[in-house]
Amino acid sequence: LQPGGSTYPDNPHEGEEFGYILSGSIKIHLGQKIYKAKKGESFYFTSNKTHYIEAGKTGAVLIWVSSPPSF
Repeated sequence: LQPGGSTYPDNPHEGEEFGYILSGSIKIHLGQKIYKAKKGESFYFTSNKTHYIEAGKTGAVLIWVSSPPSF
């Protein structure tokens, strides 16, 4: 993700999502809550709320896995 960039908001759906931050930092918007993660940290959530990821000031590189795939 480019500095300050984000993914598009994803509506609630069946499944789970996991990610690992390779560099930079992100904010995970999950419903009305926001969680932060930085290089070396991971995240996991069920996809039952609107969600998206926003990169920090320096951007971010991450592995993001969705099950079942939604692409």
